[in-house]
Amino acid sequence: MTSTSTPPGLARFNALPEAAARAALHETCASTAWADRLLAARPYASPEHLYGASDAALAELTAADLDEAMAGHPPIGRPRPGDPTSAREQRGMAGAPEDLKARMLELNLAYQDRFGHVFLICATGLSAEQMRDAVEERIGNAPEKEREIVRTELGKINRIRLARLVEEDA
Repeated sequence: MTSTSTPPGLARFNALPEAAARAALHETCASTAWADRLLAARPYASPEHLYGASDAALAELTAADLDEAMAGHPPIGRPRPGDPTSAREQRGMAGAPEDLKARMLELNLAYQDRFGHVFLICATGLSAEQMRDAVEERIGNAPEKEREIVRTELGKINRIRLARLVEEDA
């Protein structure tokens, strides 16, 4: 039963057939294990319950699950063509000077060489300079520390994307 306090987008998500709900979750996070956990807990009484389930599922992801999730994210400064989500999230890089874009490419490659995955940051609202500074700071982290930072950043990204999913009116 849907209460009047359930946002229309959340009510719609709760009512989706499993395949459609899985596809919507995959757009949020590429981890199959994360999506499985969220699907198993439907229906959600409120967005806060969904966000809490997302956080709990994220905390339980294995290293392989995190790798799968990160594989769904393009490098900073290079959103996938036709992907409005990553383009919107990385908006701060869009108007960056060419030398800063080149530096981000260089840093992205160095980071990926060091850690074996893309540099992941919740880029929403960040400037190109803030993203550059973050990768420059984080590239020196121990792999274990960086993995936990990545988990935290992924959680922020997932919450923003879930909020967009459940707050849509149509």
